[in-house]
Parts: sequence; C-alpha cells; structure tokens
Amino acid sequence: MTTGTLITVAPTGAESAKAEVPALPVTLDELLLTAKECEALGAAVIHVHIRDDEAKPTLDQGRLRETVAALRDSTDLIVQLSSGGAVTDPESARLAVLDAAPDMASCTMGTLNFGDDVFLNRWEFIVDLHTRMQEKGIVPEYEIFDLGHLTALQRLLGKHGLPHGGHVHVDFVMGVPGGMPGTTGTLVAAHQMLRDLPEGTTFSATGIGRSTIPVMLASLSAGGHLRVGMEDTVSYAKGRPVESNMQLVARAVGFAQLAQRPPLTTAEARTLLGL
Repeated sequence: MTTGTLITVAPTGAESAKAEVPALPVTLDELLLTAKECEALGAAVIHVHIRDDEAKPTLDQGRLRETVAALRDSTDLIVQLSSGGAVTDPESARLAVLDAAPDMASCTMGTLNFGDDVFLNRWEFIVDLHTRMQEKGIVPEYEIFDLGHLTALQRLLGKHGLPHGGHVHVDFVMGVPGGMPGTTGTLVAAHQMLRDLPEGTTFSATGIGRSTIPVMLASLSAGGHLRVGMEDTVSYAKGRPVESNMQLVARAVGFAQLAQRPPLTTAEARTLLGL
C-alpha cells in the first residue's frame, strides 16, 4: 500500500535526559497529551518508552500496563511498546514487556554498536521475542539498524514462520553511530533487499538526528512510511531545538501530503499491519 503513509511517533526514547531536553514527555500525563496531539495531526502508531519518577528509563511492568491502558482509553492509536528499552536492560525485562499486552512491539534483528555502547540482541533472544509475540497475538515491528539485519529477518521467518496477523513490517533505523547511515543510497539498498522477504512486506524509515529529513524524503519516494519523534531527534533544524513532538509529526504529515500520500487513519493502519 503506497497510496497513504503510515506515520509513527516515537516521543521519548531512552537516550535523552529530561534535564537537557525539557520538552521531552516523560510523565504519563505528558505522554498522553503528546499522543492526543499527534493523533489529531495524523499519527497512527505510537512507539513507547517509559520513564520512572526520576525521568530515567524503566521497564517497570506496572507502569507499562498503566501506560498501555491509558493510551487505549484516551486515543485510538496503535500502541507499540519498545522491547529494546535501554542498552543496560536485561533480556528478561525486555521479554516481559510483552506481558503488558500492547498491540505491537519492536523486535530488533541483531546486535549493534550503539554510539559508545553495545545494543545486544542474541539470536536466541530474537527467536524468543518473535515466538512469544506469535503466541500472545502481538504484531512485531522488526527494527533494522544495519543491512545484515534484513538477512537475519529472512532466516527468522524461514525457520519460525510469519508474525501474528501474517503481515511483515520493518522499520529502517538509520543514522545511529555504529549502524547504517541515513542516506538515500543506503535506503535504496535496504529497499532492494526487501525482495527476499515475504511478498507485501512494508517498511517505515527513521532518520536519527541530522538524517531525519533526507530519510523521510527517500522513504516517501520509495513507497515507504515514516517514523518521527523526539526519540530520534531533538533538533528541528540547526540551532533550533524541537519544541514538541507535534512539530515533527506536522512536518512528516506535510511531506506525506506533498508526496500525494496522505496519512493513513488508525483504521487503515490496523488493516495494513494485520492487526
């Protein structure tokens, strides 16, 4: 489906500190306000990381369940929880994210040098995450940080079957130091590799930092979808901090409309993703 654009907002992430980025939504009330604002503009999916009372990343099960319930009560957004958490989170806590029963969850397809850290995703952990989502009726978004991750996804689907709902959707996360660069050439290469995945596979693309705009434009031109938000960039332009996630979603919506591929409604997004 390329007649419309799936827009995902990733409002918080686990990397930025509230003290350094005051506009970052870290409380449940802040997250709900952001969710409502971004849904009104055209976002259909919200990719969620949560914070504790000190605004530090957490995978606390009670907070996750409360967050999922509140988002469902206040919006019609597709709720996608991050199973990545922070780079220091143990595998057991990352798997337990699924117990909060989101609509979707992320599944990162390999280990990555992540800036100065290592984001560890062992093969056995990936298989466990994939198969548990099948059992629980949760739709995965396969996070692709490097081209080899697409080959790993082909292996995963070949050995362990299609995800719940039968539709494969990936997100190219581009521009992370240690991962694939956020360039048009790289997106073209990644897009070509989708031929090895099941027919009908769709993709979104995320440009980290200064690669945000080039990746958005390249993704739209290739028939892809968009993920934006303060998880991925806290600068709207050089020397201009992001004031809210609304700014980033509004820009993505504007680009999608210019490409004559307006934002998908939440109902259309659910159909696309096999929810």
